[in-house]
Amino acid sequence: MQEKLFSYIWRHTRAQQIYVLLVILVSMPFYFLSLDLPKSIVNGPIQGKGFEAAGAAQLFLRLEVGNPFGEGSVLLFPGIAMERLPYLVAMSLLFLLLVAINGWFKWYINVYKGRLGERMLRRLRYDLVDRVLRFPPSHFKRLKAPEVATMVKDEVEPLGGFIGDAFTQPLFLGGQALTAMVFIIVQSLWLGLIAGGIVLLQAILMPKLRQRLLVLGRERQLGARDLAGRVGEVVDGIGEIRVNDATNWERADLSRRLGRIYFIRLELYNRKFFVKFLNNFLSQVTPFLFYLVGGYYAIQGQLDIGQLVAVIAAYKELPSPIKELIDWDQQRQDVDIKYTQVMEQFAPDAMIDPAQQRAASQAPKPIDRPIEVARLTVTDDTGATLVENVSFTLAPGERVAVIGQVNAGGESVSEALVRLLWPTAGRIRLQDTDLGNLPDSVLGRRIGYAGPAPYLPNLSIRECLVYGLRHVPISKPSYVGDSLKQHHIELAEAAASGNTELDSTADWIDYTAAGVADRKGLERRLIEVLKLVELDEDVHQQGLRSRIDPVAQPDRVTGVLRARAELRRKLDDPELGRLVEPFDPARYNRLASVAENLLFGTAVSPAFEPAQLPTNPHVLEVLSATGLDEALFEMGRRIAETVLELFGDLPPNHPFFEQLSFMAAEDLPDYRAITLRAAGQRLASATADDRQKLLRLPFSYIESRHRFGLMGEALEAQIVKARAQLRAALSAQAKGAVDFFEPDQYNAASSLQDNILFGRVAHGIANGPERVQRLVQQLLDELGLDALVHEAGLSFMVGAAGKRLTQSQRQKIAVARALLKRPDILVMNRALSTLDQKSQRAILDRLIALSKSTTPPITLFCVLTSPQAADAFDRVLCFEDGQLADDGAPALLKSKGGLYARLTA
Repeated sequence: MQEKLFSYIWRHTRAQQIYVLLVILVSMPFYFLSLDLPKSIVNGPIQGKGFEAAGAAQLFLRLEVGNPFGEGSVLLFPGIAMERLPYLVAMSLLFLLLVAINGWFKWYINVYKGRLGERMLRRLRYDLVDRVLRFPPSHFKRLKAPEVATMVKDEVEPLGGFIGDAFTQPLFLGGQALTAMVFIIVQSLWLGLIAGGIVLLQAILMPKLRQRLLVLGRERQLGARDLAGRVGEVVDGIGEIRVNDATNWERADLSRRLGRIYFIRLELYNRKFFVKFLNNFLSQVTPFLFYLVGGYYAIQGQLDIGQLVAVIAAYKELPSPIKELIDWDQQRQDVDIKYTQVMEQFAPDAMIDPAQQRAASQAPKPIDRPIEVARLTVTDDTGATLVENVSFTLAPGERVAVIGQVNAGGESVSEALVRLLWPTAGRIRLQDTDLGNLPDSVLGRRIGYAGPAPYLPNLSIRECLVYGLRHVPISKPSYVGDSLKQHHIELAEAAASGNTELDSTADWIDYTAAGVADRKGLERRLIEVLKLVELDEDVHQQGLRSRIDPVAQPDRVTGVLRARAELRRKLDDPELGRLVEPFDPARYNRLASVAENLLFGTAVSPAFEPAQLPTNPHVLEVLSATGLDEALFEMGRRIAETVLELFGDLPPNHPFFEQLSFMAAEDLPDYRAITLRAAGQRLASATADDRQKLLRLPFSYIESRHRFGLMGEALEAQIVKARAQLRAALSAQAKGAVDFFEPDQYNAASSLQDNILFGRVAHGIANGPERVQRLVQQLLDELGLDALVHEAGLSFMVGAAGKRLTQSQRQKIAVARALLKRPDILVMNRALSTLDQKSQRAILDRLIALSKSTTPPITLFCVLTSPQAADAFDRVLCFEDGQLADDGAPALLKSKGGLYARLTA
């Protein structure tokens, strides 16, 4: 990328800029004619010049060109003879035509410039992100992600609007201004000199006054970038901020930064609008002089009225291009500063050669030779030594454990092996080639890496796992009709904007690298690697808790309904039937709450969540119509009295309150006051707040769980009757607010597990939930639906940076992702550090067994959290203070004593 913005623009838009210049030159004669025509209209048909005699006529559109090679002229068109009124109409229509032609030229040029600017903005943003992908590893430690995002998104935005104007705007506006000035001078030299003098004063004075505005604009930009970076730090460190009670310091720091931006913007506004006032004043001085001087010349007979009107009309066109030219010059300086500032951040030393990241459709050859690490020294960006003078050789298929204190050097060596750190001295050779010279296609496909803090994009678990299989498009999507046409347009625009033409909607998954033939095989392979890292059960449980779209996935729905029917059959067994009470539209479910029984469905709208039911107008209307409002109000009062009697004297931190779903310990005083007010009252006489709070209590009541003896068969029947009325009312007035339970239909708002159970699990039965869980799992295995559940679990979105998962789950996904591409070398840098030692050892044992069973065997290089696990490896490297202290087989090192013995003791 060029250091100067104009060089960057000219390099990529030279042909387009020349084309627009030609269009501008073609438009200038039409613009001049539009300025000259009003004079002819005023002097001719309006004032009657040439029409003095009765019946006189003038020739309209007579075109005659002088002979440049001699005397006389060439008549191109003899014209059309017209009397005064028709001539006025024809001239006016010609003026309107010229206005339309000039307007079309402006429209065409502006649209072309806008398209050109957007293409260049797209190119610029792409180039900047492309450069981010090629930054040296050490540079990222000095970057703040929000600042980089702000620069790419916001700071280069003004450049897009300017790029289209960079060359064409001064030519177009300058051409218009020059044409208007020439026209004024042709009419009157003195008026032309006046206009020229004012314009010259503006051109000299305005840029000088705006110099400070440019400085302030730069300070404002830097302040906004700094603010974005600080806000990003607050978001990333919110946990530390809260646990250290630093929220108010952060507020004060934020206020200081906002104040700095405020005062910069305040000064900017003051200066900006003063410059605008002065510019507008100078623009209005010229018409004053035109009226004064031009009027004097007209009175003296030295200037006719038509010329004066034409001069004034021409000057009315002059301030706009002059002002826009001045604005363009300010914008030029502003965007030039912005471009320079951005390029300073995106032009670090030692950037990665683009050739190293070029897309390679052919898979690289396997790594079947030793990796030689010779006198390796690595320092960080501050100059501190991380690793010094380390030498060893990693043989193919060798299983090497790396142990030592945290940051003793093993971590840095592992990162250097995958080029996350670059050697300061020494070398790492792979297959007779320096590691730094190998393309990313070799490292990314033949070497797997998992670190202690993996970053996961906000995708599904499946997408995060296959991320390491996406190198180049494998097959293109099938486009037909309009979609094919749109696809070609998008590719053409990408090429015109200098973007990659690789199609992100294509299938990028390298099934061969995963060792499978198609997507179905990949799903089975995903389950295999998840089992290896002990994540399959987590994914399975997440699948049971997931929802699916019955319209988009009808095959899954069929399987779930089949499982529900089979479960109903199994629950006919009296022993199993005690565990689950199914949902029946005609019966009250005694294992479900009053709210669940009343709605008999899953709330889709937040207004029908249990906490909102006491204020929901649809629910209150049905309760009132059925008389349930009085019954539930009385029930709520009795629940409050019972809770106060049982728990009113307990301390707020008593564990009983954890089992109480009605109210929290801090709510007890409020409910004590409510029960005193509500004693002997009916619903109508209670306050709105008391009604709402007392009605909330019974909606969470489950007789089989709470056992207050408040539910009888009559009340149950009344709720079932109200259920039908509420459903009818919602179907008519709030359709889609609740997804109702239907025995033979899938409930899209409920999870897979709830759809299979289609009921509630009994309370108080020993190991009841566990037995039900095993029953559901057995059923899924029998029906072959286990893959369906895993598929749903793999569709779970992990959240921003994987924050919806635990740290151990993120680490397991990183290891599974590295294994999925079947690497020749697997580098693990404390990749299981958040797991307990037993789980770490189990996973490591599986990895070692996998390494031995694979042909050729996988080379393992594992920086261990637990040194005791090193005895399972072929070889151990012991690091201390950035140096390799011991190197050998575990048994040999143990017999020698030294660092290995101390670490494993």
